[in-house]
Amino acid sequence: MELEGKVALITGGARIGRTVATTLAARGCNLALTYRTSQKIAEATIAEAARYGVRTIALQVDATDEARVAEVVDEVVGSLGRLDILINMASVYQKTPNPSRQDWSRAMEVNATSAFLFAIKAAPAMKRAGAGRIINVSDWLAASGRPRYKGYLAYYASKGALNALTESLALELAPEILVNAIAPGPIMPPPDLSPEENARVIEATPLRRWGGAEEIAKAVIFLIETDFVTGECIRVDGGRHLY
Repeated sequence: MELEGKVALITGGARIGRTVATTLAARGCNLALTYRTSQKIAEATIAEAARYGVRTIALQVDATDEARVAEVVDEVVGSLGRLDILINMASVYQKTPNPSRQDWSRAMEVNATSAFLFAIKAAPAMKRAGAGRIINVSDWLAASGRPRYKGYLAYYASKGALNALTESLALELAPEILVNAIAPGPIMPPPDLSPEENARVIEATPLRRWGGAEEIAKAVIFLIETDFVTGECIRVDGGRHLY
C-alpha cells in the first residue's frame, strides 16, 4: 500500500505515537489521532504533522466505549474522506502484584478490547476502499510466549490476547485487510528509570542500547507497505527476547 493520500487513524501512543504520526505525515499520509485525556499532546502532534501539508484531526475517545469508537470512525471518514490504516497504540502498563478483578478488567479492556472495537468498526470502511492495514502494538514479552517478571499478570495476559486477536482478525478480514502486530522491547527509557535499572536493561539487550521510537515507525512503514505479510507479530526489541 502506498502512503500518499491515504488516511491513518492512530489511537493513543503519546510518546512513540508522535514519531509514528510524523513519519507517516512525511510520506503524505493524512492523520487522525485519538486521545482520552492528553488533548494538548495530541494537538501538538497533529500540528507537527500538519507541517508536511497533510490533513489532520484529533478526537477525544474512551477506547473501550463501543458507541464512541463507532462515532470516531465515522468522524474520521466524514472529515478526511476515507480510512485506510488503523494503528492501535492505546495501552495501559501497570504493575499489579496482587491483581484484583478491576485490574484484570482494565488491562483487558484497554489493551485488547479497544483494539477489537476499533478494528471491527474500521474494517467496513477499509473494505469499501478495497484495501486496509491494521497494526496492533503488543509487547515483546507476550510475543515471546512466556512471562518473565512477576507482578504483571493482567498486563501480560491482555497483550497475549491482543496477539491472538491479531491472528484471528488477519484470517477474518482477508484478503482486503492485512492485520499485524508490533512487539516493542526496550524502545524508550521511562523518565523515572534509575541508572542501575538502565544498566540492567542494556546488559540484557544484545544490541546494547535503547532502540528509539524511530524503530517502531520503521516497522509500521514496513507493515503498511507490504502486500503479503499478515497475521504476524514482529518483535522490535534489539534481541531482548534471546536472553
